[in-house]
Amino acid sequence: MNRRQRAGEGLAALLLLLCLALAGCSATGGGGSGAETESGDAGGVVVGASPQGPAVSGYPAFDFDTRTVTLNSGYEMPILGLGTFSLSDEEAADSTYWALKAGFRLIDTARIYGNETGVGRGLQRAIDEGVVAREDVFITTTIWTTDYDDADAAINTSLERLGVDYIDLMILHHSQPANDVDAYQALERAVGDGRLRSIGLSNYYEPEDFDRLVEATSIRPALLQNETHPYHQSGQMKEHIAQYGTVLESWFPLGGRGNTQTLFDDETISDIARAHGKSAAQVIIRWHLQVGNVCIPGSSNQQHINEDYDVWDFELTEAEMARMAALERDARFSNY
Repeated sequence: MNRRQRAGEGLAALLLLLCLALAGCSATGGGGSGAETESGDAGGVVVGASPQGPAVSGYPAFDFDTRTVTLNSGYEMPILGLGTFSLSDEEAADSTYWALKAGFRLIDTARIYGNETGVGRGLQRAIDEGVVAREDVFITTTIWTTDYDDADAAINTSLERLGVDYIDLMILHHSQPANDVDAYQALERAVGDGRLRSIGLSNYYEPEDFDRLVEATSIRPALLQNETHPYHQSGQMKEHIAQYGTVLESWFPLGGRGNTQTLFDDETISDIARAHGKSAAQVIIRWHLQVGNVCIPGSSNQQHINEDYDVWDFELTEAEMARMAALERDARFSNY
């Protein structure tokens, strides 16, 4: 429709223009979920586009059509995945398989979790049944601090336990100035020989600490995985890492084991959930995605896993995003 029709043709034309303008505003989805495609997906939404609010300059944009973000390594990473913290090998195998059947294409594990073998079994089951191909799935794992002195061997051991030829993303589990640079340089070598595709960091909470490692290494971290949720929104670190094209990923995105109910019972979150006919968990996950946090909720419950992926058919409004932003308390649930 052409909103620039010539004026001066009388009151009827003026009223027509007004109607057209109002209709155009509604069509852009400025106050709700009008950006959804016919399939119900929030198509074309990127970080910083209405209703998400102002973008962090330089921060990688999320593509809600493909449900991915392009990392500074050049690889596409799904923006919603399954976390496997505290799952046994058997639970991790089942949860990985269920998640892949539900539509998840990102699985996050760690050496210290003790369930890389289970994740590998769940992945192989899904491959064997034709649910996915290996190249469809983005696997993240983590090197624990006691392995930093022999990180090359730790990389190979993770490959063996996962049963894969390459790992999509490997990260250092914690800042450890005594030897984390050496460990990260081992990750860089593994990128060079194809064992790893992207590398990153976890639990670096101060800009100076993050820069310390960046300045001593060659490959900029593709991702920073920190505790992030509505009560601890990681705004300072997100703004800082944007200059490197580094993406923030949320662990404990729903508050973590033992703390989820605290967030689920929050009056603001539960009120927004009621407005959309969604669960509190789905609202929190949707908030993470709209502010540009890769989100990895964990569960050993198939129903919860399916629910956690069912977040593509609604969108939080600008007003709702502002209400979520106001929940910031700079309060972490963990101490590591």
